Amino acid sequence: MPGVVDAARDVCLNLKKQPASTTRGQPTPMQTMQGSTKSVQASAFFKDGRRMVTGSMDGTLQIWDLQNGTSMGGLFEGHRDGVQAVAISPDERRIVSGGRDNTIIIWDVESKQMVLDDPSLMKHKSWVLSVCFSPDGKRVASGSEDKTVTVWDAETGAALKTLKGHRNSVFSVAFSPDGLKLASGSADRTIRVWQADSAQILLEIYAHQDLVRSVVWSADGQQLVSTSYDKTVKFWDSSTGYLQIGQPCIGHDAWILSLAISSDGSFIATASDDTTVRLWSTETHQPISKALLHTTGVCCVAISPDGELLVSGDVQGKVRLWSIKDILEQHPTEDHNNSELTDNHVSFNNHPSESDEASGNHSLFDILAINTTVRDASTIEGLHIAEELLTREIHADGNSHDIYANRSLVRTRLSKWDDALQDAAKSIAIQPSLLGYISKGIALCKNDQFCDAMEAFDLSFVFSNHDPIVIDLVLLIKAVALFNADCQDEAMRRLNDLATAQRHSHTRSRSVVNSFLRAELALAAFQEGKYSEATDRLEDSILSIADWFPRRALLEPELKLFTVLFGWNLDLLCQTVNQRRCDVLFRADRVVEAAQSYQYMMRMIDEDAKGRCLEWSTGFKKKCTVRCVAMGDGANYETAIQLYSAGLGLDPSCESLLVLRSKVYLGQNLHTKALQDAEMVIELNPSSYLGYELKQGALHSAGRFDEAVEVFNIMLSKLNDVLDRKLHPQYVSPAEVLSAIQEAIHVKQENSPIRLINTSTGHLYSREEQRDVFMETTEYKKILSSAMTYAPLETKPIKEAVERYFSWAMLSHRWGSKEPLLHNVQIKGVYKMDPVGGTVKLQRFCEVARDAGYCWAWSDTCCIDQSNNAEVSRSVNSMFDWYRDSALTIVYLSDVPPSSKTGALARCTWITRGWTVQEFLAPKIILFYQQDWTLYLDDRSPNHKESITILQELAGATGIDIRSLIMFKPGMAGAREKLRWSSCRVTTLPEDIAYSLFGIFGIHLSVIYGENKQNALGRLLQSIIARSGDITALDWVGKSSDFNSCLPATITSYNTPPFTPQHLSEDEMQTSVAILRDTVAADSASNLSTLLYNLDPPRFANSRLQLPCIAFLLTEVRSRRVRDQGTCSIYDVKADGLQDLQITTTDKLLQFSPERPLRQMKFYLVRPWNRDDIEFAEELQGLDDWPQSPSDDLPLWPAGDHEMVNSESHRALRLIARLGQPFNAFLLAQQRIGEYKRIASDCNIVAQVKNMVDVDNMMNIRTFEIL
Repeated sequence: MPGVVDAARDVCLNLKKQPASTTRGQPTPMQTMQGSTKSVQASAFFKDGRRMVTGSMDGTLQIWDLQNGTSMGGLFEGHRDGVQAVAISPDERRIVSGGRDNTIIIWDVESKQMVLDDPSLMKHKSWVLSVCFSPDGKRVASGSEDKTVTVWDAETGAALKTLKGHRNSVFSVAFSPDGLKLASGSADRTIRVWQADSAQILLEIYAHQDLVRSVVWSADGQQLVSTSYDKTVKFWDSSTGYLQIGQPCIGHDAWILSLAISSDGSFIATASDDTTVRLWSTETHQPISKALLHTTGVCCVAISPDGELLVSGDVQGKVRLWSIKDILEQHPTEDHNNSELTDNHVSFNNHPSESDEASGNHSLFDILAINTTVRDASTIEGLHIAEELLTREIHADGNSHDIYANRSLVRTRLSKWDDALQDAAKSIAIQPSLLGYISKGIALCKNDQFCDAMEAFDLSFVFSNHDPIVIDLVLLIKAVALFNADCQDEAMRRLNDLATAQRHSHTRSRSVVNSFLRAELALAAFQEGKYSEATDRLEDSILSIADWFPRRALLEPELKLFTVLFGWNLDLLCQTVNQRRCDVLFRADRVVEAAQSYQYMMRMIDEDAKGRCLEWSTGFKKKCTVRCVAMGDGANYETAIQLYSAGLGLDPSCESLLVLRSKVYLGQNLHTKALQDAEMVIELNPSSYLGYELKQGALHSAGRFDEAVEVFNIMLSKLNDVLDRKLHPQYVSPAEVLSAIQEAIHVKQENSPIRLINTSTGHLYSREEQRDVFMETTEYKKILSSAMTYAPLETKPIKEAVERYFSWAMLSHRWGSKEPLLHNVQIKGVYKMDPVGGTVKLQRFCEVARDAGYCWAWSDTCCIDQSNNAEVSRSVNSMFDWYRDSALTIVYLSDVPPSSKTGALARCTWITRGWTVQEFLAPKIILFYQQDWTLYLDDRSPNHKESITILQELAGATGIDIRSLIMFKPGMAGAREKLRWSSCRVTTLPEDIAYSLFGIFGIHLSVIYGENKQNALGRLLQSIIARSGDITALDWVGKSSDFNSCLPATITSYNTPPFTPQHLSEDEMQTSVAILRDTVAADSASNLSTLLYNLDPPRFANSRLQLPCIAFLLTEVRSRRVRDQGTCSIYDVKADGLQDLQITTTDKLLQFSPERPLRQMKFYLVRPWNRDDIEFAEELQGLDDWPQSPSDDLPLWPAGDHEMVNSESHRALRLIARLGQPFNAFLLAQQRIGEYKRIASDCNIVAQVKNMVDVDNMMNIRTFEIL
């Protein structure tokens, strides 16, 4: 619709700018369809805007395909006479139609069959003229020629309510957008607004001068729009008691038969018997395009939901489809000034051009030659002053016929009939004139000289110059003069004759005169005690006055003229007419109508008038409310509600009426209304228990137990002197429940993301905002409802409810182009953003999460403030926990096409990214989605971590065992293996490869984007080693890091399998121990064991590693010359206590030997020592795990040997046997005193002691400080 709205706005703005519109001919329809030769009376669009349904006078309905202009399927046949109205249900599964056969039929759209077996269930006593569905589709409303509105159950066809009150046919019905109100328009010229569920009338609007043909609501429910046979469209403001908004839309030349409003409320369309459809602005009430033409009367009009199309049906059965946008852009209105009125002249006959020709720019007073002295005299005192001033002018110039004529008018007003007649005669004697004869006729009427008066008026026509305005005016003055002379019947006859003669022109002055005189007749009947006659006359009078009274500014020239001529007091008239109508209705025991009439009067009159009738108003309200109470006692439900509501309309603060109405509402299970009245009682009398008792009952009956308990506690406090206080302990206080809820929320949110997306609204919410939203939910109220009922407090349901609501879904994905960031989502929300790039992915993720039942969702693209370093650092350190604690993690595989087979997951880009390791290890529940957001492998299990097929593929692709995939726990155990998992993964920012592992190892470090990747990885590894003492992270092959030479420059160095030493079997171990027992001194073995056991764990801080090692001093390094060795060099190396070995490395090693020793620099081959590598406790545990003897009587070891196994010396010998095996050695080069660097890290250096018996060679145990 934006295009249409913009076009409409442009037209409206240009109306005042353009001197004259350019035209391109008449608007033409996109296509014309015809399914019947009979009149098409009704039409309605489906939501897709591609289909519509029409109802025809041939008794059938049909659905049209608007893309090709053809009928879809067969006809809907069932009515026995013409179809007058159609409507489509909100779910578009049903259509309702009403016809001249007095029936309403509900149809199934797909089958085209009647939903109800017995269509006679839904039937009026006369033609059905209008039908509509309620917004929820559960009810149907109908308006009929039988003067009633009926609300039906759309499923069963049962009549729920019958709304009576209109005095003529009901042509239109419309539910308000919220479904709470129902508007009806009638041939009695009124609009009624009803309470939809109670059938109570809320308001009656005296809307038009002729029958009301259509009523519609604006989408926001703030306005009602109505059309009438009086050829006007009017707008009513629901927020101000349905006062009229602005001027009517005027332009049709015949009855307006149909009305439609755009879904955004910016424009309306009207269809008329004048063969046209017109578009109007709802803001300016002016036409916004040229008329759309049919060849015959247009019966119906409808606008598509998107505002792009308009359809109209006519008497000949033609259905025309129009493009609204094309019409607004190509055919704007030409006559955009036709409704503007000048300050100097107002037309009397709806023919402005004729009026302008007759009178130019002169006002009515100029035409009649009434001077300003007379115009301004509105009071008796003013009239005397005017008389004196005019007399002075006559003394100054006795030959001015105008002055004599003006003084004649003043003297008539002062009841100086003879003097007035003399002045009129003098004026005519000086110079016959229009005003002279008019003043003479008025004076003669007051002197009961009717024949002479009529002759004088007749002579005034001589001076009319055949101007129809002047002629009309004289005829009206003549009628009023007769009326004032007690010739009411003759006066009204003349007015009726004039109306008949002018039936094709709506003379405003005639309308004013007619209304005034009818009101005077009504008041006279009241004074004479003719109350029945007075009631009818007063009702007609109010209908007439209601039409022109709100437009007094527009009609001021007419009103002013008759005030000057006859002294009319229009304000007092309106007030008096309304008062008398109220009194008459009350006396007839029509109390509800009397109250409504009073309310209408109060809206019509101004503050001054209210002050003048204060005493009457006070008395009337009092006696009316008392009567409402009396009549409501014992009345049926509907009558009682009407009476109590009528009384409250007069006195909203009447506590007794509120109490009575609340009880009646509650008896009918109308909880909302009962609650409203109860709250009013509380507001009026806060110290009384009664309002709280009513409120508690309403809340309890409505199932709102949380509020009911709270109110009940308040009620108990009001009744402390009456009720036993022992009642109190059985209830849990609201404060206690609230505290428990807050604690549960705190626990849940303690490890939740900083902000989350609300999957319903698409907006971001902080934790505090999430709590605020929760406090408004039904779930929260349900907790309160159950928890505050009985003591002691049960916290388990609270925790479960909080857990359910605050659970969130996480997105795991690969970043793409144009990913929406935090500020993008904060501005518009997810669902209102343009669906481009990564926004589509985010929108679908939120929708999937929402459909899965989760209120909250998280995506790293928009839920982290990337500009806030502290927040980024906090998020990186918390992300693993967020994924672990999420209720669901959704993995989006953007490059896995729909219907992929097994293996696609292993080949996708997502599996190669660094961040995704924790994103599939941490969650308990995970689902993989393909490119089109269908489940991978169409696996519909609730958790893909339970899918063996997917787990096997994931394990094969990542190299991570299935057990870890399912049950991974963060920590530093197995550091080398975890580093291998990420060794081949990539990240966009080099530092992220290290940051992505923080959660895997359970480490929290600062995030410093901009540091190099060696520093980031170095800080991570430093923390792992320093906190755990696990040195397996030092087992790598590759280039060393600038952070520390014992650490790799890149994580890819961990891709090389670690050195795996050969483990001795137990038989081999026992053999070695036996040999060592005979060759190694027990003290030496024990000393070595003690030294190693007492070594401090490695320390790592500030890029310095203090590494405990068994050190072997290098004694010789010689380069071996080998052809085609490339960039590597091979060195023969000798070290004290080690077997000779070779080192192949790209590093250039210094060569030395005993013959050419190095003087200041030393090199060591070291065996890093880790207590976890060869733990004594592990030795004992190993013994415990050995198989036991099949018989308790036959031990596995002899007694002496068993004691030996458990001895300290035996453990020491086992240790020496292990140390005798090959190991992965580090080559350390001395830098400064006490500082070393690891070199030749690009190869595994496998070393072995020369002789494990020679324990002394393994006694060089020290801690190296490595840079």
